[in-house]
Amino acid sequence: MDTNYDKLLDRAFAKLPTLSAENVDFKIPLADSMVQGAKTLIKNFGQIADVARRDKAEMARYMAKELAAPTSVEEQRLIISSKVNSDVINAKVKKYFETYVICKECHKPDTHIESTSRGFLTIVCEACGARYTIKHY
Repeated sequence: MDTNYDKLLDRAFAKLPTLSAENVDFKIPLADSMVQGAKTLIKNFGQIADVARRDKAEMARYMAKELAAPTSVEEQRLIISSKVNSDVINAKVKKYFETYVICKECHKPDTHIESTSRGFLTIVCEACGARYTIKHY
């Protein structure tokens, strides 16, 4: 009986699809920024917000708070009213994704933010169903 089970199990494993590393790993996008006079432009800010599946205005508010500088969104660009190094910008984008986008349980970016009746923000993972509260930004 064990040999039949082992053969069936081997056959079942042989039929399973192999997962490629590209589908499993999620890469946080890098900001394409440039300093122009006394301002810094993030040219691909709209694409970053699309990858995060978050509103550009909310992400801009987070960046303004983290960089302690006023920001404005024009079309697909974010304008920061100070000179900011690209390494600092990318560190803030990475921190945003780790805090507000990527699930802490399954590490997938398939999340959305809900507001509770008590005024708390909750991240809900669409992949594993995890829910946890986060602080406002």
